[in-house]
Order: sequence, then structure tokens, then C-alpha cells
Amino acid sequence: MSLALKLVPRPEAALPEPAPGLKRAMRQLVGAVCVVTAGREGARTGATVTSAHSLSVDPETMLVSINRSSSTWPVIAATGAFCVNLLAADQQDVADRFAGRGGLKGEQRYEGADWRALATGSGALVGALASIDCEVDHVVERYSHALIFGAVRAVVLGETRPALLYAQGRYGAFDLNA
Repeated sequence: MSLALKLVPRPEAALPEPAPGLKRAMRQLVGAVCVVTAGREGARTGATVTSAHSLSVDPETMLVSINRSSSTWPVIAATGAFCVNLLAADQQDVADRFAGRGGLKGEQRYEGADWRALATGSGALVGALASIDCEVDHVVERYSHALIFGAVRAVVLGETRPALLYAQGRYGAFDLNA
């Protein structure tokens, strides 16, 4: 017996009111900190996210959630590519730059770190725990965000060391060697 699931689209005009406390509730969730990069040298940007994870290993697929009002979304949409860089605890300064702290935008966010282009041309952080280069496979735009499914095109693994985490508006670390 098979079950059929019917999805009924909700009109954008019928957005629900924000749930009281949802943002506070989600701050309880500890997330790994990643920098999603997009574009090529001279026209690069990126964002710090805790909403990147593997969706599938067969085929190798990543899923990233990006705010559609961010400067990163139109670059991913235009280039059809992005790179997820998993940050180590000693890379908090990179996370801050890509979060826009200090008003940094675009190319300015790449300063102070070493980068190299992978298969798609997106930036991989030299020394990241891992860099996962993706070609956009599918996008679901819903409300404020785009869910971007990325077909993995290249993976670079760094050395194992404490990972950078984020919860309650603060950074922390998890030592994978402990």
C-alpha cells in the first residue's frame, strides 16, 4: 500500500503571525558555525550560518537555508554554486566578518584569511575543518528564506580540532578529540 501526500501551496499573502518565543526557543539549539561563500574573486560574498547540513550521502547533497534579503542569496542564484566551510573554534573572527560585524560586506569579508577556489569557483577557507563545494541542484523559496539543495562537487578536509558552535547568542567550542 502506498500513501500519496498532497501538498497544498499556501499563498504568500497568508503568512502566519510570528510565533511568540520561536526565536528564543531556537536559540536553545546548539549549532555548528559555517560560512557559506558564493561568487568568484572580485564579486564574492558570503554569510555565517548555523543552518547547513548534509541531506544525503547518496547522492552527496548539502542543504543550506539563506535569507532571501541577504547579499548572499542573489549571488548563489546567479552563479548556481556555493561552498560550505565548517569553522574551527579558532576561526571565530571569520564567523564575525561573514556575519557582517563591523559593517563588512562582500569582498571585505574575505580579508584576514586564506581562500582558494574549488570546482565551482566558490571560496574554500584554507584551514577550515572542512570545505564542501556545491552546485545548486534545487531551490525552495518560502517566506523569508531559500532552502538550497547543493550537489557536492568537491570536499576538502582539514585537521580535526575543536569545532566552533553557537547558542544563546554566544560562541562556544566542542573538542572532537576529547
